[in-house]
Amino acid sequence: MTSEAESLSELIGLVYDAALDSALWPRALEQACLFVGGSSGNLFWHDAATEQSAVLHLFNEEPHYTKLYFEKYLPLNPVFPAATFFEAGVVYGTADLVPFEEMVETTFYQEWMKPQGILDGLGANLEKSATSASVLAVRMHEKDGLADPDDRRRLGLIVPHFQRAVSIGRLFDQSKAARAVLTETLDNVSAAVFLLGANGRLIFTNAPGRLMLDEAALLAERNGMLFVSAPDAQRALRDALAAAESGNAVPGDAILLATPQGRWFANVLPLTSGDRQRTGMLHSAVAAVFVGKTSPADPPPLHALAKLYKLTASEIRVLDALGRVSGVKALADVLGLTQATVKTHLHNLFRKTGTARQSELVKLLVGFETPSRE
Repeated sequence: MTSEAESLSELIGLVYDAALDSALWPRALEQACLFVGGSSGNLFWHDAATEQSAVLHLFNEEPHYTKLYFEKYLPLNPVFPAATFFEAGVVYGTADLVPFEEMVETTFYQEWMKPQGILDGLGANLEKSATSASVLAVRMHEKDGLADPDDRRRLGLIVPHFQRAVSIGRLFDQSKAARAVLTETLDNVSAAVFLLGANGRLIFTNAPGRLMLDEAALLAERNGMLFVSAPDAQRALRDALAAAESGNAVPGDAILLATPQGRWFANVLPLTSGDRQRTGMLHSAVAAVFVGKTSPADPPPLHALAKLYKLTASEIRVLDALGRVSGVKALADVLGLTQATVKTHLHNLFRKTGTARQSELVKLLVGFETPSRE
């Protein structure tokens, strides 16, 4: 009989092989599920801000239900957006986010999980940003029973290797901005985007960026080059571009652009190394600069409120949905919950946040700002 150590060693080798040959990922996922104690699994990414998700590799999933998930059930999945809040490498279970007795009442369970025989699941964020995460998921079917501590322990043993393999293989591109550079959708990116050549030469500017240059409050174009109004920020930008030109730079901290109108941040993404090098070559660019009002290092309001008020995953979902609909019935329909369950979560939200009406919760969400960092 093969020992756990032998199985683990074989699996780790397969995971690193998959990093170099992506055709091996389904087999690696199969072995991971067997090792952990599940029957199906996948590698996917999820963006809580846009409610978008995509599966990159999977094992033992029915194509019909995968298609249904993205067409209908993605917004009804009770574990999001809270699952994206876990730090990278931490193993979490469905029950950590939604109690089993509540899960079985949801539309998601009754119409998507139950017909497939899926009972429970474990996951871990392999990489994460403020609102998105790339995830390794292992699902327990009815024959496997609910995930137990030993299942969690075994998943914890392999997560670091999946993280390294994902990094080696560049399976996931952590920067959504870099993906956008490869497409023709930069004008649809909410942040101002500037592609820069040597010495800050402007090569491309999207629509929000052009508007920012026209206003000339934060940034300006001089002799075809990008300049920042604040001297300290200009020096930081110049240093970041010089590092990018050297070919050895990595994405650094956001550059603070402080003005009387508020705090803005510039992120410099080098385009001269790794997969991004091909992006830069297409435009003769050495770096992409993204300018927005929020630092990517800051948690989004929903995450910050969840942490501040110690909200459960279900309470986070209700609060998030209040930004789109109002009223108990509408919330229940959107979330796939019973009205009684929605009322319970609303009551808890009122108690924890010191509010009394749904409109007050919406104002709290819209008006919340995380503390500034100097």
